[in-house]
Amino acid sequence: MLACFTKERIMPMGKGYSDKTISKNIKMEMKAGKPQKQAVAMALGMATKSAKAAGKPSKAPMKKMK
Repeated sequence: MLACFTKERIMPMGKGYSDKTISKNIKMEMKAGKPQKQAVAMALGMATKSAKAAGKPSKAPMKKMK
């Protein structure tokens, strides 16, 4: 499980694949000092994992092609 490490406590990332959950996870990781690109990658990875676990792989965030 991915976690947000702070000096006071460890906060796990929220589980889910909604836009609201992804946004919350990105904000939490950036607040913990992660670069934006890393925070986005972690949040999207967790959302994809959650969607697949829920049996809804079509709802998982799609990777952008360059």
